[in-house]
Amino acid sequence: MRRGLGIGLSVLGGFLVVLALLAQFWAPGQLMKTPLDTDSLTLLDGTAELSDGTGGTNAFPVKAFSVTRADSERSDSDVIVFQNSSCLVKDEGGIDECVSANDPEERLISASTDNFATDRRTAEAVDDPKYLPPSAESKEGLINKWPFEAEKKTYQYWDSYAAAAVDATYDRTEDVDGLEVYVYKVQVSDAPIEISDGVQGTYSTDREIWIDPTTGAIVNQFENQQRLDEDGNTFLALDYGFTDEQVAGNAEDAKSNASSLDLVTNTVPLVGLIVGIPALLIGIALQVMRRRSA
Repeated sequence: MRRGLGIGLSVLGGFLVVLALLAQFWAPGQLMKTPLDTDSLTLLDGTAELSDGTGGTNAFPVKAFSVTRADSERSDSDVIVFQNSSCLVKDEGGIDECVSANDPEERLISASTDNFATDRRTAEAVDDPKYLPPSAESKEGLINKWPFEAEKKTYQYWDSYAAAAVDATYDRTEDVDGLEVYVYKVQVSDAPIEISDGVQGTYSTDREIWIDPTTGAIVNQFENQQRLDEDGNTFLALDYGFTDEQVAGNAEDAKSNASSLDLVTNTVPLVGLIVGIPALLIGIALQVMRRRSA
């Protein structure tokens, strides 16, 4: 019986130790990657001021919709390719999705589509024609998430309106429904842009991005944005951010994903070593004792 028990404990202990080592050193590199099945709808709301064409502005509530889907056919084990479509609309008539340019109530303010690729581990933009169509805009820095295990530092973040990577500086730590998040601030002042077809102007923004540091997911975002014409008149002013429902859903998803990562990368190695090493040593000792007795 001692022989069977010793062998059994040795096998169990060895298995648990190997499992712990794999979970600690191999699993993080496999799990800390942006999923290839990413398919998200992001909702924002707030207020806007839009030029009335006579030097004045009209104010009204707005909603923004952003759909981001991964292109699994173009993606691979290292790089993920995204397709994004977004729109900004006047919040009138119980609207719950983008409207066409032919909307009879003229609620569409702006709409755009985009293609981009990022490194699945670092979340940095990948500018490679292997993944992107010729029409894709060249990008750099972070785009739609932060890296796993984000740090309290300054990152380069792609601002599509300024068409440049700008500083996203760590500002503080906040709590969202029990989830600790890092808040980064992005500020752009008077960047020259084309505010409308053939119309030049400037773009400024003061943006806060709330990040789950474990997964790098964006949990919340606020932005105060201004687009001015060459005479300094307001063409479009926005004050908006993620809806309360969007933030709550993002926080729950982040907590769930972080718990899964913690289970594999921390709990499994700890339990494997605590249980596996004694079991392995006891199993070896029982086999040695049996041989000496024989």
